[in-house]
Amino acid sequence: MKIRKLLKKKFIFLFATTFSGIFFNNFAEATILNNSYKEVIDHVWQIVYRDFLDSSGKFQKSNWIKIRKEFLSKTYSDSNEAYDAIRDMLSNLDDSYTRFLEPREFNQMRIDTSGELTGVGIQILKDKESDDLVIVSPIEDTPAFDAGIKARDKILSIDNISTKGMNIEDAVKLIRGQRGTKVKLELLRGSKSFFKVLLRKKIAIKSVSSKVNQTKNGLLIGYVRIKQFNANASKETKDAIEDLESKKVAGYVLDLRSNPGGLLESSIDISRHFINKGIIVSTLSKDGLKEIKRGNGQALTKKPLVVLVNEGSASASEIVSGAIKDNKRGKLVGKKTFGKGLVQSMRTLVDGSGLTVTVAKYLTPNGTDINKFGIVPDIEVKMNINPIPQTEIGTRKDKQYKAGEKELINIIKMKNQISQFNPATTNLNASLKIKKENKVFLLN
Repeated sequence: MKIRKLLKKKFIFLFATTFSGIFFNNFAEATILNNSYKEVIDHVWQIVYRDFLDSSGKFQKSNWIKIRKEFLSKTYSDSNEAYDAIRDMLSNLDDSYTRFLEPREFNQMRIDTSGELTGVGIQILKDKESDDLVIVSPIEDTPAFDAGIKARDKILSIDNISTKGMNIEDAVKLIRGQRGTKVKLELLRGSKSFFKVLLRKKIAIKSVSSKVNQTKNGLLIGYVRIKQFNANASKETKDAIEDLESKKVAGYVLDLRSNPGGLLESSIDISRHFINKGIIVSTLSKDGLKEIKRGNGQALTKKPLVVLVNEGSASASEIVSGAIKDNKRGKLVGKKTFGKGLVQSMRTLVDGSGLTVTVAKYLTPNGTDINKFGIVPDIEVKMNINPIPQTEIGTRKDKQYKAGEKELINIIKMKNQISQFNPATTNLNASLKIKKENKVFLLN
């Protein structure tokens, strides 16, 4: 099928957020087009003409042909003019997800989706008040972490280049580099400055975290949080579930809150970890070709499940939560999701820049188109009025988690009651006891 070939050949993803840029190391190909900016513009035009799925109903190929003549009749003196022209051209599509990305932005997206980067393993921010570059945290098991670098350390210089007035993009550009090379950081901790020489290596970006939470009644709950659906997310989720299964958890809370999405295949694989059979998602191309993805009979757990969602749960997050809801595999708790039911393909352009183009729409297993509408949870719960620290997310101090845990306990109790009742016996007392303890439980 045509759409199957499309999904295999192209990098399909479902992001709902914007991206900042990091410079791509190997950029030799860009120089061949210094005097041929129209080629990049026409490359974008051709991709849209061939593959764009119009969700607004306003796209007309005749108008798009006129636009091509208009933009190729002009002269462009540098890449900035050409890139501005591309953005102007794409604005006619009325589709915010079909976007042009300059080389730096495009490379950052590739890093985000690959789940890997080469560097030393630190996250940095620019302090607005002091204008300092501050380390947010070192990533565990990375050169920075192993060297003892800590959160709130300030970066004074990188390879003897002062960071005063330096923006984050330029700092990251200096810190990252080829694997096996070294970078020297001058750091300030409190009032003491010191140097650290770090060896750059490949860093895996962890998108999944997990832990065991114990309820007041002693039940063990497996908590799994997925921050992004990158290339490593499925394996990380699989490892987390297998670890939690070995610890005999009674059920799961899957946290997809503020997860902007990621790779389509990652969302399908992760859905299959929880859903044994049934439709997970169907994709519909611009030509009306439909492809259905189903469970593969290899779910890792059948235990009760609650999924936490909010307004920031988008695209790939909505595929997973929609599949779980429609298959009645678990309950959704939180707030209505973002509402992004469109699929983008990521294309590399002739000068190293990139294009994300909407190529399909997706439907939940029940055939629901959630684009712009989102998925309404089974139990609506607002988040804490005052923001809580990262360390309290996924604890009973987290209002939405607390509600999700309560619902999971109810599901586990009901499951246990059903398994204890034997309809082949005349155990009337057991039946009456179940009805008394759970008013909504019915025996037919």
